[in-house]
Amino acid sequence: MRRQEHPQSGKEAPPPKPCAACGREITWRKKWERSWDEVRYCSDACRRRSKSGSAASTDTALEAAILALLAERGAGKTICPSEAARRVAGASGEGEAWKALMEPARAAARRLHGAGKLLVTQGGHPVDPSHAKGPIRLRRP
Repeated sequence: MRRQEHPQSGKEAPPPKPCAACGREITWRKKWERSWDEVRYCSDACRRRSKSGSAASTDTALEAAILALLAERGAGKTICPSEAARRVAGASGEGEAWKALMEPARAAARRLHGAGKLLVTQGGHPVDPSHAKGPIRLRRP
């Protein structure tokens, strides 16, 4: 993580931190100057999502599915987040229900990446999951 400088004062800003709900990187803002230690979520949507009980169980199921799929594949092999979404949706839904779980699956991957349990790659190269656009793959570190 690199430290930012305040554009006006030239002082160093606190380092970015991950969102507690989705794992995206939260960068320091002037309006959070007095409450930066209390900031936990990147958006109101993440704050609402973290307070709903069903979202927590889905997130836990997606994280478990990702880790289980990686364990089944073995060392050096990768999975797509859609595989975890299909596994979780298959247990509770039918047909295209897995598509609604794609963003939560990517969020689960970001949280696991932040915990050091997996790497997120694009084109075979490790990437920062907070800034990755397009298809990603997940593998053990």
